[in-house]
Amino acid sequence: MMFLALLLSASAVAFPPQVARARVAFDGDRIVAARAHGLADRAKRRRVRADDPVRIASISKLAVALGVMRLVEARKLDLDRDVSAYLGWTLRNPDFADTPVTLRQLLSHTAGVRDGAGYVLALDDDLPAHLTKTGPWDATHAPGSYFSYANLNFGIVAAVMEGATVERFDRLMARLVFTPLKIDACFNWTTCSDRAVRRAVVLYRSTGVVAVDDLHGQRPACPGGAAKDGSCDLSRYTLARNGALFGPQGSMRIGMTDLARLGMVLSGETRGFLSPQSIAVMATPQWRYDGRNGDIEGGIFCGYGLGVMILALPGNPPACRDDLFGDGRMRIGHAGEAYGLRSGLWIDPATRRGVAFFTTAVADDAPIGPRSAFNAVEEIMVAGER
Repeated sequence: MMFLALLLSASAVAFPPQVARARVAFDGDRIVAARAHGLADRAKRRRVRADDPVRIASISKLAVALGVMRLVEARKLDLDRDVSAYLGWTLRNPDFADTPVTLRQLLSHTAGVRDGAGYVLALDDDLPAHLTKTGPWDATHAPGSYFSYANLNFGIVAAVMEGATVERFDRLMARLVFTPLKIDACFNWTTCSDRAVRRAVVLYRSTGVVAVDDLHGQRPACPGGAAKDGSCDLSRYTLARNGALFGPQGSMRIGMTDLARLGMVLSGETRGFLSPQSIAVMATPQWRYDGRNGDIEGGIFCGYGLGVMILALPGNPPACRDDLFGDGRMRIGHAGEAYGLRSGLWIDPATRRGVAFFTTAVADDAPIGPRSAFNAVEEIMVAGER
């Protein structure tokens, strides 16, 4: 495997030269350092830049939460209202049919939603029907009582946003988040600029096989899974009854300089984009591990806000191994993992300093780091290459 040759010391990194990776450090309201190495497109020998867009995986959830909070401030959404009121159909865990599901629960992975039936929907799939299959619900824990990370939560969140605004999710995110912040980002390439499409980072597996986004400079013909007959007529997309087509759980494309801008918002540099109170709600633990109230996946998940992971909370149980930086300081942000990519956006709220990074071609079985339950490559990237 490509990364078996990777030394696990942050002071002695041996990344293969073709592996694309970028790291941007920021401080409050400015970028203080940006570095990029490797090839964004191996076939064309195109070198990666820090502003080249990449499929950033689950950090997408944090961006979606920013969009939700914009709608909350506009009084289009309420975090604690039954989301059925926005969807136009009833959302219930069939084993807890009298318990409403709220946005606060969905955004914090405490709604009882599970990924057992999958979380990727095709153009003509129906979310209400999908949720009646075997696997989307926790039959043991009522909504609001237990944490278990599930991508499908954010397909539902996207549908709720559509129901509240009568606007398609990808366009809504452009209007609410990307355009106001003047960043060239998008979900599944629909609203990114032509320049961004040309600069796409191709994601490769650790074996060198292309995983996703080998675009050859062209926008994809279909922004998600085509309809069952193979067509991709977006007029067939029904608002508030799909939500997952544009990949709200992980399909945001964004460069590290723009991701740092999102980090600056989370660090408090809002300038009218969101109120400090809304940022505080996002970054406050909506769930915290007490030894029995959630699935912590080896110790990575021990605190979660609204679309925000919270690392190294003081007084965490011994099972928590989420101190990615190894310094005992709390961090907020999110990690990402998909298609051989590992990524992170992390902010120290006390100093407002942060880092945005990605690296590609990481093996699925790559080792965890020596100081946390995170991947060794992630530990190296947050420390910075030397």
